[in-house]
Amino acid sequence: MRVGIIQSSYIPWRGYFDFIDSVDLFIVFDDVAYGSKGNWRNRNKVKTPKGLKWLTVPVKSKREMPIDQVLICNSEKSWQDRHRGLLRYSLEPAPYFKDAMEIWEEGVSAGDSTITQLNLRLIKLICVYLDIKTPIVMSRDYRVEGSKTERLINLLKKVGATVYLSGPTAKAYLDENLFEIHGIGLEYKTYDYKPYPQLWGEFVDTVTVLDMIANCGPTAKDYLKSQTPNEVAVK
Repeated sequence: MRVGIIQSSYIPWRGYFDFIDSVDLFIVFDDVAYGSKGNWRNRNKVKTPKGLKWLTVPVKSKREMPIDQVLICNSEKSWQDRHRGLLRYSLEPAPYFKDAMEIWEEGVSAGDSTITQLNLRLIKLICVYLDIKTPIVMSRDYRVEGSKTERLINLLKKVGATVYLSGPTAKAYLDENLFEIHGIGLEYKTYDYKPYPQLWGEFVDTVTVLDMIANCGPTAKDYLKSQTPNEVAVK
């Protein structure tokens, strides 16, 4: 069984959903430290007539707080209005703008209190639209211990993984020898995509997946898969 483990993100780019669609089980790794401001947990980008703009959900966070305990500043109700306005500015001329906005509106209307709850709700709604059926679970439910690679190995063993799919940036810190010792394969995801029809000039890939949905609608999944196979590090 191939398993992927990533922290949640706010309306992520298409590579995030290709990752989910590439595994048999997807684990949201949100019982780890939130870390520094300016990460992808509470924000993402849209492409507008005047360039890339950030959509940022205001949160109450400290570096050492687990991601799934970080509260949204829902007292700042204007953040939803700002995001709604910026999404309209970015995507309203697109042929399937209504599809993208319905997903976002349904996600934010629940009034979730934590960034993980909001992210997971939106991720699941987008998976339904893209016909991604991979089961999604939370790392906290497995109560694993250890640090860095050891913790990942313990989590993978608990769910019965035979192969771990990792993001490519993890090469810098994963201990690949531990995967060999425990008999778990290791692959690094590739993100090599063909452009899709997009508004506002030269194609930009590093934007929320809502951009692809608004521009492509039912054919969005045709642009979801990386054109390059994963890199196998441990068989």
